[in-house]
Amino acid sequence: MALKAYRPTSPGQRGMVGADFSEIAKKKPEKSLLLPLKKKAGRSNQGRITVRHRGGGAKRRLRIIDFKRDKFGVPGKVASIEYDPNRSANIALINYVDGEKRYILAPVGLRVGDTISSGEGAEIKPGNALPLRLIPLGTAVHNIELNRGKGGQMVRSAGASAQVMAKEAGYTLVRLPSGELRRVNGECLGTVGQVGNIDHSNIALGKAGRRRLRGWRPAVRGSAMTPRDHPHGGGEGRSPIGHPGPKTPWGKPAMGYRTRRNKRSERLILRRRK
Repeated sequence: MALKAYRPTSPGQRGMVGADFSEIAKKKPEKSLLLPLKKKAGRSNQGRITVRHRGGGAKRRLRIIDFKRDKFGVPGKVASIEYDPNRSANIALINYVDGEKRYILAPVGLRVGDTISSGEGAEIKPGNALPLRLIPLGTAVHNIELNRGKGGQMVRSAGASAQVMAKEAGYTLVRLPSGELRRVNGECLGTVGQVGNIDHSNIALGKAGRRRLRGWRPAVRGSAMTPRDHPHGGGEGRSPIGHPGPKTPWGKPAMGYRTRRNKRSERLILRRRK
């Protein structure tokens, strides 16, 4: 999908860059594949804010996406490429020969009228899902399962792709977009190709209103607060964050810290992303 710049008729449009939706073939979604999506506003079932800076935003409805790709041996035709407000990638509506309709993630190169399939007999072409053990080395894949039959859990965002590196002892070695090298059971399914909508990361919202339409509320800087409200607060004038780095309001590392304690899958990771 290409990008478009806006004529600066207002200050908000001067730096705005948006998608031109040239790949989108249908504006209204398939009604049978929609679910209501209730707004949470970042609050728990007790009504307390558990995720800050969320709330408001445009109304959405959830699209039911087929991450399992378990229509083995049943070919389907791409009816349309559609926008999904709940994810960065575009989605493709598939009409299967048995009459069923499903949404899948739209990979790069998938066009309206193309035929896709899944299972061991599928061709190596974008949109087809196969067990990883049958995908040639060097092939780009996405929507990768971690547990057979559970559905794809890895590599699902716009422009993402993993690469099949090697095969050994029933496992397939995959290089993930983060750089991590990981063994995955060869029976797990992966979809051939790179996730579409590659230019999504280059979109510039341009103004605060577009951010609010996505359900994000304003965030106050910690350095603008008092010391009792935030670790960055206080001081005479503007003060640096200081050692050992930025903190959350509760004193934890704001840029994340290592939380992994899963010893069962440690043996499957050959090289970490960090």
